[in-house]
Amino acid sequence: MLHKCIGIVLLLSTFFSVGQSLAAPTQRQDTTRRLYDRIMDEFKHRDYKAAMAGFQLFIELHGESALAANAQYWIGECQYRMGRYRDALKSFYDVVSNYPLSPKVAASTLKLGQTYTKLGDHEKARLMFDRVVDQYPDSAEAEVARQAIEASSSTEDSPNQTP
Repeated sequence: MLHKCIGIVLLLSTFFSVGQSLAAPTQRQDTTRRLYDRIMDEFKHRDYKAAMAGFQLFIELHGESALAANAQYWIGECQYRMGRYRDALKSFYDVVSNYPLSPKVAASTLKLGQTYTKLGDHEKARLMFDRVVDQYPDSAEAEVARQAIEASSSTEDSPNQTP
């Protein structure tokens, strides 16, 4: 884990040498994308702690990049997968608040609902799921939200059965 974090830091220092600051915009975009992809590899390998640190650094370095909203979303996803639900709420709300035009807003709103479900706040979860269905009705996220609404409705309708 420490080795991977060090690797990311070394990779970042390589990407942001003095020569890079003088590079053409297309080269900077390519470098930004390569860094983002490298951090995503950490996530795909389920090293959520390293990925979260990488995405946080990515936002610090590339907060104005088109990938900043995605990085913020993946920070929340890392936190969610590590069971840090309150932190995940903040990260998903950051996407919705700070990047309102991002394609990640629907996914972030869905994850807010899923996170509230994990925290046992079914009322707020339902609000988030309804928002996804209302604002993004034809999206894949809306389908997942509909399923979550149906699942919560069926558990509310069935009485608790004890053996």
